[in-house]
Amino acid sequence: MIPYGRQSISEADIIAVSKALRGEFLTTGPLVDEFESLLTNYLDTPTFVVSSGTAALHCAYAAIGLKPGDEVITPPLTFIATQATAALLGATVRFADIDSETGNINPKEVAKLINKKTRAVVAVDYAGHPAELRELKELTSSNDIVLIEDAAHSIGSKYHGQRIGGIADITTFSFFPTKNMTTGEGGAVSSPHPELLERAKKFSRQGLVRDKNKFILNDEGDWHQEVHEFGLNYRLPDVLCALGISQLAQIEAFKKTRELVFSEYLNYLNDISGLQLPIKRNYADPMWHLFPIRVPTTLRKRLFNELRRNQIGVQVNYLPAHLQPVFSRKGFKWGDFPIAEDFYRREISLPMHTNLEMLDTDYFKKVSGVIEEVLADS
Repeated sequence: MIPYGRQSISEADIIAVSKALRGEFLTTGPLVDEFESLLTNYLDTPTFVVSSGTAALHCAYAAIGLKPGDEVITPPLTFIATQATAALLGATVRFADIDSETGNINPKEVAKLINKKTRAVVAVDYAGHPAELRELKELTSSNDIVLIEDAAHSIGSKYHGQRIGGIADITTFSFFPTKNMTTGEGGAVSSPHPELLERAKKFSRQGLVRDKNKFILNDEGDWHQEVHEFGLNYRLPDVLCALGISQLAQIEAFKKTRELVFSEYLNYLNDISGLQLPIKRNYADPMWHLFPIRVPTTLRKRLFNELRRNQIGVQVNYLPAHLQPVFSRKGFKWGDFPIAEDFYRREISLPMHTNLEMLDTDYFKKVSGVIEEVLADS
């Protein structure tokens, strides 16, 4: 079975992790600082690392002081961590429907929802394609709202020539194995705003204060550290940062391979009737995390099963978050966000990862053959 997503681990990665395991630090050590420095240079924006993409979102929401009574506007088409980390801080989640072509949040739908309670708008870069960040930034800036970019899919992508990471007020990344680079589990937070980034980082380090100039209790010894506001332990250990350092050195090669896979899919699938392929807007230079195709709703399940029967490990990304029971219990239902729902009903994610570079044209012929055969029966 060819998986829809898979990590790419080289011998250099294995050597780097082995070296870290033989060192003095398994958890917080010098490799954390090195990885953060390299990410900062790559993204051209100050960045720190955390234990997962979910942790990164939680830190971002905590940094802006999200609290009960606040509202956060998100797209329905995303993994539910985008909403869960805001809801757990007591915020109310509002959904804005998506752009039918990219799957990203539609700024026009966002504008309809903004009110005095709106604290943040969250853009999710679906499949690696950047959201409409300029339009969203205009909306948030003019309304004194924070723009958060959930870039779990899009490290390595560019928007109008600028790397994702420094455009939104705060950006979060995921380094889960199926993502564009991996640390096993892991994530990162970046921001061009020093105070916002510091609050996010402090939250990820259990709220610990080690700066003597900021102590409230001044009579303790050199061992002393304080907590002024609660945080959580979202640290990324040295041994995983070792993998991250090695992976980051390969990220542009990963991107080229994903671009090649994307182009090959287009070449082999472009002429199949009834098949909708992903698009790339002229402002975007995506690092493709997914290759989402869309087919007639009546044939989606049959095609999904037939592809898997042929050892092509497809997936569906995602059931719209408002339809998850945790939200449907609050009154959300089918029909509330028709564009996201239609996208979901017709979507199948074909395998997209760097290991596909080793596959010859027989793979792409096989995929196109299965799809063409099923859609011909429509």
